[in-house]
Amino acid sequence: MYDFKGKVALVTGASRGIGRAVAVALARGGASVAINYAGNEAAAQEALALCEKAGAAKVGLFRFDVADPVAASAAVERVGNELGGLSFLVNNAGIALDQLVMRVKDDDWRRQIDVNLTGAFNLMRAAARPMMKAKGGSIVNLTSVVGEMGNAGQAAYSATKAGLIGLTKSVARELASRNVRVNAVAPGFIDTDMTAALPEAAKQKMSEAIPLGRLGTADDVAAAVAWLCSDQASYVTGEVIRVNGGMYM
Repeated sequence: MYDFKGKVALVTGASRGIGRAVAVALARGGASVAINYAGNEAAAQEALALCEKAGAAKVGLFRFDVADPVAASAAVERVGNELGGLSFLVNNAGIALDQLVMRVKDDDWRRQIDVNLTGAFNLMRAAARPMMKAKGGSIVNLTSVVGEMGNAGQAAYSATKAGLIGLTKSVARELASRNVRVNAVAPGFIDTDMTAALPEAAKQKMSEAIPLGRLGTADDVAAAVAWLCSDQASYVTGEVIRVNGGMYM
């Protein structure tokens, strides 16, 4: 457990899955947590209850579309006003609309770019000023193993995740002089609601492609994010931490 007392975290896409696990991990260290979600109110309330139970100093729900730059900027300002600043930003919100490249619809391409890449940019741009003013902060972007190795049927999604790695490294260089660190975590195949619906044969095939022989958990990813937010990672910026069981090295 890390000591996050007095820290404030904004986690996007935090109502379930990896985002929820990250929010709970930061809450466990005593941080105040702002939970962003797109529309699932019931799931957001569950995440809020879990964060409170884990020991968060404060918890707030923030419903907005990360792809909307005005909403993202307003949310960062509101987090600062209601929770007392902004120490950590975790860009986890994302969507995957899988399709072979020749069949990808223009609207699906744009929506994935808007949420996965522009959404992270919107929040990083908004968070940069208060973090620089405070002379400290940690931004963690959730990319993906497919952003590094590619995946058939995920041309658009892979492109957004690869772009997120470049964005991470560039902003890390820009903000380092103000002690604001920017890193990325690249999960592999993670056992979430999405993979839970897959047939057992498909899960077995996925596991066979992973040297450690199993799918990862949301907590595996959250542990890496929490470390990057902690003082133990104070000399780490511009990095991509792979949490993929060895499927891409």
